[in-house]
Amino acid sequence: MADGSDNSLTRFTVRHGGVTLPVSRGGRGRPLVLCPGLTCTQADLSELIGLLRRDHDVVAFDLRGHGSASPAERYSFDAFLSDLAAVLAELDLPSVPVLVGYSLGADLAVHHAAEYPETIAGLVLIDGANPLPEPFLTDTDLAEFRGMAEAGAARHVALTAEDIFALGREMDVVRGEILDRYRKIDLPVHVIMSTSIAGDVAEGRAPRHNRLWRAGVERLLRERPQVSADWIDADHGLVFTHAPDIAAIVRSRLAPC
Repeated sequence: MADGSDNSLTRFTVRHGGVTLPVSRGGRGRPLVLCPGLTCTQADLSELIGLLRRDHDVVAFDLRGHGSASPAERYSFDAFLSDLAAVLAELDLPSVPVLVGYSLGADLAVHHAAEYPETIAGLVLIDGANPLPEPFLTDTDLAEFRGMAEAGAARHVALTAEDIFALGREMDVVRGEILDRYRKIDLPVHVIMSTSIAGDVAEGRAPRHNRLWRAGVERLLRERPQVSADWIDADHGLVFTHAPDIAAIVRSRLAPC
């Protein structure tokens, strides 16, 4: 039920499996559902959401343990996937939406579309759902990644550094198998990828991670030539630093209803 709305914005909550997820809806035009990434909230994506709402009826939400969503006893890929499914099931839209996912949200979008293609009109995947040729995380990456996880845990999320670290390891497995999910999808799919996911530096983890990221996208485009792609000269924070560019790509790639 709406807990505060006006002519341009409606806010409501979705309750399922012991968690409460805050949802917002605003704008007009073709329906679009935006799924955030790990340690990312609606508030973090406010610039992109505002830009997308100029041309689309945009639904955004927070995953469990993020932003204003309630914490949960467990955090896993399947648990987050159930959050996305629960939000989509509650929506009363004039037509099936395009699903836009960022980072982890892109992987959730691909998995949902593979299982329930009739509920989605197409996918826009931002720096995620990448069929990596080998795992990102190796023994040499663990210490640095744990530091990143601890920083993320301090940013409006209930997840601990250990939760985030474990999810990073799980995502390596998910992405190693995600091509099988793409093969089940007969919908328009467009990916928007960063050129340097780990930053434009020549030492540490960055060169290897950047190489793997590009190799994964190239692998996807070879195996699924119907998938289209745009590259943005940025790191994984492209949704924050290049929101106008991303909104322009979405606008140009999505045909009107």
